[in-house]
Amino acid sequence: MSIRHGLLALLEHGPRYGSQLRTEFESRTGATWPLNVGQVYTTLARLERDGMVVQDGEDGAGHALYAITGAGRGELKSWFERPVDRASPPRDELAIKLAMAVGAPGVDIRAVIQAQRHATLQAMQDYTRLKARALAAVEVESEDGEQARDDIAWLLVLEQLIFQTEAEARWLDHSESRLTRLSAAVARRAGNAPAAASPVPAGHGVTTIADTARTAPASRSTRR
Repeated sequence: MSIRHGLLALLEHGPRYGSQLRTEFESRTGATWPLNVGQVYTTLARLERDGMVVQDGEDGAGHALYAITGAGRGELKSWFERPVDRASPPRDELAIKLAMAVGAPGVDIRAVIQAQRHATLQAMQDYTRLKARALAAVEVESEDGEQARDDIAWLLVLEQLIFQTEAEARWLDHSESRLTRLSAAVARRAGNAPAAASPVPAGHGVTTIADTARTAPASRSTRR
């Protein structure tokens, strides 16, 4: 997440001080990514070093104000125009967990998937309830431009989280199905299993499943 660009976007509306930027950032995103004042001021210091913001006096309460510069506006414009880079995707803890669970001694990967599925579906329900509240707020506060803007921004964030959890649930279903098929294939090769076997717990053949996934034709689709 680009905190620096988020702060630049807020400074486009005029000079702000640190805690004001934190409050506005969290209001715009529904506190999905909480910031602390230290993060804000550290980022402002780097932006100032890079010539993208300057200190612009103080407000009536003595807060140091920061203003965006021409270079900062140029950087912000470039950020809005360029697509988010997916060449180096952020590390996903769940994907790493499942990858490491394959072949891990004493780990039942099916139980890991089922526990995560429960948590993912619960999160989806929570986001859906929040979306209903956000929609109601947008309708009620439609005449208040600034508040309506924040509510709409929060609604977009919520909808992204809903789509993300829906995709995660589908991926978990796919992963469980993949493991079931590979487990059955390994068992059939050993000549001692029915056609549909459940995923083999780690330490009892999952390592062989991982080896099969690297060589069997079906394995190529696991990375798509």
